[in-house]
Amino acid sequence: MAGKLAESSTGRWQYVAVIILAATPIGNLGDASRRLIEALENAKVVAAEDTRTAIHLMKALGIENQPKLVALHEHNEVEKARSIAELGRDEDLLVITDAGMPAISDPGFRLVEAAIESGVTVTALPGPSAVLTALALSGLPTDRFSFEGFIPRKSRRAYFSKLAGEERTMVFFESPNRLAESLEDAAEAFGADRRVAVARELTKLHEEVRRGTAAELAKWAAEGVRGEICIVIEGAAPKLVGFEDAAAQVRALVAAGSSLRDAAAEVAESTGHSRRELYQAALEGR
Repeated sequence: MAGKLAESSTGRWQYVAVIILAATPIGNLGDASRRLIEALENAKVVAAEDTRTAIHLMKALGIENQPKLVALHEHNEVEKARSIAELGRDEDLLVITDAGMPAISDPGFRLVEAAIESGVTVTALPGPSAVLTALALSGLPTDRFSFEGFIPRKSRRAYFSKLAGEERTMVFFESPNRLAESLEDAAEAFGADRRVAVARELTKLHEEVRRGTAAELAKWAAEGVRGEICIVIEGAAPKLVGFEDAAAQVRALVAAGSSLRDAAAEVAESTGHSRRELYQAALEGR
């Protein structure tokens, strides 16, 4: 397994158990890494999002090992995180979710948080990621991006409106049943011409990536779409605002009632200029 040797306070080397976050295939079993297979073959304890899915995965991979299975899912993670983390103190604990990397829009974050607080070592077996796969296939800029998780079911337009100025490429998860409505709301908030890519059934037989504008893909999705969905949306164009104009914006916000500190922070975030320099310039211009 992935436990390691560490030098103790007495100078002796001893085995240290670890919690292992292991990425599982997001659709194609052929993406199961050799390290994942070896970990499953040797695991004594496995924390799984769905123990039935874990059993099915091991059978599909030809693994005969029968480890102790512990449920770790969205409904019990907050309550059980600390006690499950303790399982990784004395022997390796393998953590898997139904698909992809634990803790990335799946159970695991609270467990890692509890393990760190308790001094239990955490490592990872990297592997398939729907977020990175969709981003790479989107044809949109990949140098800077944000993962926004699942799009909320309610108040989508307000949600998207808050992201309208985001300059990084954005990646979302969405249900196929709400895809068309979400794309319509995205077109309204970001503009009908904002570039979008919709990736569905990644790594599976019917993998498909549709690219176009928000308006075009909303119309396409209205005909009905099936499968696991990732949406990738182009970031906003950078705002080209000179320093003097930015300082003027700060002074205008202050005149409207904002504090100088808050005004400088707001304009700095939207223009990319230094908050401290904007603060000083507005202060001197009073």
